[in-house]
Amino acid sequence: MIKLSVLDQSPISDGSTAAQAFSHTVTLAQEVEKLGYTRFWVSEHHNSVSLAGSSPEILISHIAAKTDCMRVGSGGVMLPHYSPYKVAENFRVLEALYPNRIDLGVGRAPGGMPIATRALQEGKMVSLDQYPEQIADVAMYLHDQVPENHHYANLKATPVIPTSPEMWMLGSSGESAMIAAKQGASFAFAQFINGYGGPEVMEAYQEQFQPSYLGDKPKSIVAIFVICGETNEEAEKIASSLDLSILLLEQGKRTTGTPSIETAQNYSYSAYDLFRIKENRQRMIVGDPSSVKEKIVNLSKAYNTEEFMIVTITHRFEDKLNSYRLLANAFHL
Repeated sequence: MIKLSVLDQSPISDGSTAAQAFSHTVTLAQEVEKLGYTRFWVSEHHNSVSLAGSSPEILISHIAAKTDCMRVGSGGVMLPHYSPYKVAENFRVLEALYPNRIDLGVGRAPGGMPIATRALQEGKMVSLDQYPEQIADVAMYLHDQVPENHHYANLKATPVIPTSPEMWMLGSSGESAMIAAKQGASFAFAQFINGYGGPEVMEAYQEQFQPSYLGDKPKSIVAIFVICGETNEEAEKIASSLDLSILLLEQGKRTTGTPSIETAQNYSYSAYDLFRIKENRQRMIVGDPSSVKEKIVNLSKAYNTEEFMIVTITHRFEDKLNSYRLLANAFHL
């Protein structure tokens, strides 16, 4: 049985505000919990005019308080910016407040431009080569497995509690998958970032997985953009704003948030722009409920996974809510 979850980046629509984006994120979490979605993750982006979520830990706490039983987590904490010990303590606090409901998803992307990275790390630039060690450190703090020969032997991440957050490694490449496999961690592949080669990456993760105290068998999620409409035509119309938003982002053009459908339809696209939009559709599923369901089912077989994390960005919040409702109904959640 396929499970559906949500990754929400608190997108700011053109003409809207960050406060409204956060309000929509909370409303969305409450609605998708009623619809039967499994988990709800929020992201980390810095110095962004189009994505409001810069502190997933704070937003997780608020969303968990506003919902009842759905798992809530980070998608993810950009670990190279931070102390593994502090990340572990933050998520132990969350787990203590909301037992058996918290997910810690960690990634190594900067989540912003180099100036934001410099500001976050304040001159203590962390090499990406240290990322596997950081992952191991977070895991050992969360599970009280600090070895005696470790430079922080006998250190406890407090509060000391009987349960641990579920730890997930996020990635869009084979390298991230191999780190997750060697650590025995669960792995979430970001097809919404990289539309190519995902099934091969997941196969390698599953084959190379080494059991650990994080997990005894591989566990995976695939995250993908989805726009579901009442009809294929309606879905295509709604998705045009996401097409333009991604295009402008990859061209390095500043925007004032997710553009409207009207802006997208009136935009002057070059031949190369249209080529890029077509290529970026590898990161998305767009269509009516039956066609979207069919594509997710086919991807489930290709990835050998049973859980999909849906990323939906639209200009109008009503279109976003309806997309998640249509999808939930199609899968009989």
